[in-house]
Amino acid sequence: MANDPFARLPEVPSFTLTSDDVTDGSPFAPAQLSGMFGLPGGRDESPQLSWTGAPAETRSFAVTVYDPDAPTMSGFWHWAVANLPADTSSLPAGAGDPDLALLPEGAITVPNEVRAPRFVGAAPPAGHGEHRYVITVHALDVDDIGVPDDCTPAFLGFTMASHILARATIVATAETPAEPAAE
Repeated sequence: MANDPFARLPEVPSFTLTSDDVTDGSPFAPAQLSGMFGLPGGRDESPQLSWTGAPAETRSFAVTVYDPDAPTMSGFWHWAVANLPADTSSLPAGAGDPDLALLPEGAITVPNEVRAPRFVGAAPPAGHGEHRYVITVHALDVDDIGVPDDCTPAFLGFTMASHILARATIVATAETPAEPAAE
């Protein structure tokens, strides 16, 4: 994949990630689009996620949602959660909304690109083409990844890199049509 976010990371085994809300290679539903950025029907609702087959030695999980196609030099982080207990095997839809308190005790959500500790939905610029949203569950070899809860998702990723036992990924898509030309 172009702009492969895993290209410079160590290769690790995979496990199974599924979702009631998104299928690998398919567009996000309107609920996963960004109302904060004004997309019609957008609710900034994180998708439901379930996983199985992580290594037995997993001590915690982290979940990230990343857009490698954003028109920046560094992509765009939509959500990053760490310190999910090892017995966690799913997150309900909306777990990315801190007001709903749906994450397990001890989990932390680090601020995304808009510096909000929550899920922010897809909002590719109008006419920029299809964007990919790499939803990843990382199985880690530590109980607590040891990052401050106000760090960036990139710092979380840097810190996790040497602790990843396996990862599971679904890639969702979204595209905002170009604005019609004024006549």
